[in-house]
Amino acid sequence: MKKNAFHSALSRRDFLKTAGAIGIASFAGSMSQVVYAQDKTILKVRAYSDIRSLDPAHSVGVVDEEIHSSIYSKLIQYKPGREWGWQLDAAESITQVDDTHIAFKLKPGVMFTNGYGEMTAEDVKYSYERILDPDVASTNTPDWGTLKEVIVEGKYEGTIVFDEPYPPAWTIAMPYIVGNIVSKKAWEEMGGKVETTTPCGSGPYSHHEWQPKQKTILVRNPDWHGGHAPFDEIHILPIDDENTAQIAFESGDIDYTRVSLSSVASLKESPPANSIVSEYPSLYYVWVGMNIENEAMTNENLRKAIQHCIDVPSILEASYFGVAEAATGIIAPGLLGHRPQSMVPPQANIEKARELLAMAGMEGGASVTLDILNKAANVTTAQVIQATCAQAGIDVEVNLHESGAFWSLGDQNAGEQYKNIQLILNRYSMGPDPSYATAWFVSSQKGIWNWERFSNDEFDSLEAMAKAETDTVKRGEMYQRLQDLMEESGAYRFITHEATPVIYRNTVNPAFRPDGLPLLRYFTPAWFSWNYKPIRLACNFRHAWRGRYPPSIHNVHGGVKHMRICRYAHWVIGKFQPLKRVQSRFSWEASTLQQT
Repeated sequence: MKKNAFHSALSRRDFLKTAGAIGIASFAGSMSQVVYAQDKTILKVRAYSDIRSLDPAHSVGVVDEEIHSSIYSKLIQYKPGREWGWQLDAAESITQVDDTHIAFKLKPGVMFTNGYGEMTAEDVKYSYERILDPDVASTNTPDWGTLKEVIVEGKYEGTIVFDEPYPPAWTIAMPYIVGNIVSKKAWEEMGGKVETTTPCGSGPYSHHEWQPKQKTILVRNPDWHGGHAPFDEIHILPIDDENTAQIAFESGDIDYTRVSLSSVASLKESPPANSIVSEYPSLYYVWVGMNIENEAMTNENLRKAIQHCIDVPSILEASYFGVAEAATGIIAPGLLGHRPQSMVPPQANIEKARELLAMAGMEGGASVTLDILNKAANVTTAQVIQATCAQAGIDVEVNLHESGAFWSLGDQNAGEQYKNIQLILNRYSMGPDPSYATAWFVSSQKGIWNWERFSNDEFDSLEAMAKAETDTVKRGEMYQRLQDLMEESGAYRFITHEATPVIYRNTVNPAFRPDGLPLLRYFTPAWFSWNYKPIRLACNFRHAWRGRYPPSIHNVHGGVKHMRICRYAHWVIGKFQPLKRVQSRFSWEASTLQQT
């Protein structure tokens, strides 16, 4: 909802008090561990926004994909760790035959839930090609680049064919959003599209329930081809603001969250009990965009004046507490196409801004609006922009929006509000290939993700060529030029790539991409091992005992019967090569029961 402009800052202390007062539930006496309730292990995590779609063709990015990657299968998945890589998922084998052909073979026995049968190469063909179908109108078509078709060679075999070489197939398309494989039969029964429910999946978890603006619940898929998923349930809570999410973590409401950069130093110095803080580099990019088609912003000199008004170092100090670095574009350091420096220096140049304002015929000053998502770092950034622009005679009115309203602002299918955008503070996620940054700013993305409505023939042509270029030196130069063209338009002021600090319980083994984004399908309880046979034996024993297949550890109030089970599991582990972490966990639980 749109709110009035503001001019006063909240301190972190005031903010925390306010956030606590408006309804962050507190469980002050609760244990800091994965929830063990009614014989279930439940992992609770934070997402920065609520889901928009369970259809890969209409996913809005990271928030949806965190769920998609847990409930669907892909040929390959991102590999957790500090280095970028992939590993097999539904594919038994996959090979780059030549520059434009990738051959794959599915694992037999990958089953869709709800009776939709076994996954076949026909499902892969349907899932990939529908992203390109104009009738589907997918917002993620750029991810498949030069894809032509998928040829079905047999029940499990197929060949992915491209019109031109497409290196991002391995880094963006197959292991990310558009690589999710859906059931052709199920989707056709649904009329070719799903929204916030799904007829079936094939991943380690199934979508169980969506409570709008509260949580999404995933439950273990007993028929998953990968074995026994570690958690009975995963609860995903949408919390826009990192500071609010930190309160939820410290209150015991969630087991993992990204935290604000302002909190890193204090959390590292004095972390909450039973928690671990980790830091990752970020691929996100933050920038101020300007709507070229808005009547007030058609003047290029006004846009360039605003570029020179915005003082990036002041924003980094005030909003990111000096932890983040200034961005030189939309491609982060370490990726192909990163520019060593931007064309407009990060420091503000007020005199230059006044000169450009005069050239725009606005010697008496100008007034513009700035739309932002209502979260603490954005509020501070907007206040800095207000202050520095005022020095050049530009008055900035700030409009605050909650998550749902903000992410529909530039969508021309959501109404006419996109025409009213003048300046917008934005932040997009990124993958490990530069194409995933530039794809959203071509002319065909106007009104979808290109909210600046930037249109440049050289940009469109070069972006298509860069996707297909196999010479890495030439490809890097192309992506640098693409960012030059964006900056030269005056429609972009690049701010930062941030950083990714996260906090999680020590009772959880998290799994992250190298940029710190979570891969929920690979999260496990700290005692869990995918392949450790003693745990499987203990689980099987408990399965027979309780008539179900819960994890091998429950809450500490299971009485004598539970203590015997723990002792039995401890004995089983002792007969094999023990893992100290697992052994100590069982020992702790058994000894606790003996004391009660």
